[in-house]
Amino acid sequence: MMHQAETGLFSRRKYWAHRFGVAGNLPMSREEMDHLGWDSCDIIIVTGDAYVDHPSFGMALIGRLLEAQGFRVGIISQPDWTDRADLMSLGQPNLYFGVTAGNMDSMVNRYTADRKIRSDDSYTAGGEGGLRPDRAVIVYSQMCRQAYKGTPVIIGGIEASLRRISHFDYWSEKVRRSVLLDSKADLLVFGNAERQMVEISHRLANGEQINELTDIRGTALTYKQVPGNYKLVDYSLIDTSGVVLADTNPYQSDRETECKQIPDQQPGDDKKNSQAVSIDGPHKTAIVLPSYEQVRSDKKLYAHTSRIMHLETNPGNARALIQEHNGRYLFLNPPALPLSTRELDKLFELPYTRLPHPAYETKKISAYEMIRFSINIMRGCFGGCTFCSITEHEGRIIQSRSENSIIREIETIRDTVPGFTGNISDLGGPTANMYNLGCNSSEVEAVCRRLSCVYPVICKNLNTNHETLIRLYKRARQLPGIKRIFIASGVRYDLAVQSPEYVRELVGHHVGGYLKIAPEHTENGPLSKMMKPGMGVYYKFRELFDKYSEEAGKEQYLIPYFIAAHPGTTDEDMLELALWLKANDYRADQVQTFLPSPMALATSMWHTGYNPLRSLKMGERMASPRGNRKRRLHKAFLRYHDSKNWPLLREALKQMGRADLIGNGKKHLVPRWQPESDSSSVLRKRGNKNRSFRTTHTGKSG
Repeated sequence: MMHQAETGLFSRRKYWAHRFGVAGNLPMSREEMDHLGWDSCDIIIVTGDAYVDHPSFGMALIGRLLEAQGFRVGIISQPDWTDRADLMSLGQPNLYFGVTAGNMDSMVNRYTADRKIRSDDSYTAGGEGGLRPDRAVIVYSQMCRQAYKGTPVIIGGIEASLRRISHFDYWSEKVRRSVLLDSKADLLVFGNAERQMVEISHRLANGEQINELTDIRGTALTYKQVPGNYKLVDYSLIDTSGVVLADTNPYQSDRETECKQIPDQQPGDDKKNSQAVSIDGPHKTAIVLPSYEQVRSDKKLYAHTSRIMHLETNPGNARALIQEHNGRYLFLNPPALPLSTRELDKLFELPYTRLPHPAYETKKISAYEMIRFSINIMRGCFGGCTFCSITEHEGRIIQSRSENSIIREIETIRDTVPGFTGNISDLGGPTANMYNLGCNSSEVEAVCRRLSCVYPVICKNLNTNHETLIRLYKRARQLPGIKRIFIASGVRYDLAVQSPEYVRELVGHHVGGYLKIAPEHTENGPLSKMMKPGMGVYYKFRELFDKYSEEAGKEQYLIPYFIAAHPGTTDEDMLELALWLKANDYRADQVQTFLPSPMALATSMWHTGYNPLRSLKMGERMASPRGNRKRRLHKAFLRYHDSKNWPLLREALKQMGRADLIGNGKKHLVPRWQPESDSSSVLRKRGNKNRSFRTTHTGKSG
């Protein structure tokens, strides 16, 4: 694994203010600062979330890390954006403001996939909605500027990370500039920002100016002119032939070279072009992307830019990126290096209270209640699903904690967290079963540009051995005072089938009756655009699930999740999925409609109509289900059993020439009759009560 040499996240000399000691809670008021003996804060974190002192919340993770470096860190949570008073409540920070929208993008947090305003906010005390502004990073940053002119403003978190470059914005239906320019912040940190924030803080504390911090991995900044100390490569020379992913495995079969094949050096490329874009190493070569103005007006160039950016995300070989915005140059340094296990352990074992700040009194915070008794054992994901933001934010290299550290956290929860009844709700992360998995060769990993280690097939260089995870599960469930260890994070079932013993342990001891997994679709067309495996792997996992449930003497059910209206999905695809659901007796209560999140590859497909998994030269066109009616129809196919959807489905089936599926028999998808409105709710309740999640299925896909 490619980890930074042990200069170490915690190896720097502590800032002088460490003499004040560790705060019970990072202060949110002047009174708390006075109690700690502080006359000022060195760093103030402004966040759109309620402050929960738990490592699952970004403000706490970064805040406690910076406290461990010796800095005095204050928190301003959900400030009133109509008045600067809240931003000035802790005074002027000595070093900088750190601004984040919170654990979610503020637009995703407030609006549904259908652009309807949500009634509540899981990250707010009492669930009250509307306590954070739209585009919170922009609003908070500008407020900090107005409150204390000249104080550096650094933006980060998921919202800044996914909007670090020009991006399509679903809510305004246009391509927006990098959030760095719109916020007028000094610096943007992207990805998990521990390394960046530690280096920024110490360098500013040592007297450097914010405009001198130009060489920090995982940061973006702006220049008035292109920096002269880089070898520049124009985007037109990048990736002129070849594909990122084909229907069959495009990589060489030789074990040592399989992942070394990179898209800008595909077989048949002329050697001159390959040499022109050769990698000189980090911080030496910069790719000049199409400008903001170009990608705003040219969808094909937008797709190409998206493709290049995703190919430049491996910290081992990523080059810097430059994109002009109205005469200014956005400069993205290569991503930060992953944390070592030792660093990750220490980060998660900082002195968190694991509780909401006392200021919220008895008000519940739903997001906290969900993770209150859960433990994060790893970060990152090499799945590469095109609709997902995990890899764009956390990266593809898995970073895992040690078994001992995880066990210590379970014991801490058992012994200190109020209300603990003996059940750990989750041992997981972005994916439940990628713990300690990764490339077998650090040399291969360092040069790989593959977007997924498991699609179209599992890479031969990938270690899929689940033994360390099985050992962790067994040790954790045998701890005194622990009744059950549940696994709530999503299981990557194409990896799980590589280790039947893992499935036995999971099914026998860690499933609470239902296990949620995400095939996302049944048809190859949309699956290929999602970079998800075919249904054959699902059937194999289901077979193991049934076998080990029976072995354990338990009646347990799989609950598959599917996405409606994903790019590349046709009406016929959704019909086939609906028929599969009916044949297998599945009735989904909640369904997910595709939401084009900033920077995702699937969002590029949805906006441009081009497939960024293929090169600019190939220019593959593709359709996306756009418009409210089309999206409602695709969602209705997933809920074919809901009488409210029957009129829309009948109309669509007739237009598709499939009126044969309208009728009152078992072979029909929807009935000819429509229930009275006053009896619809009774019908739905009865259907839910009798709903079956049988894993012994009665039919095949379609």
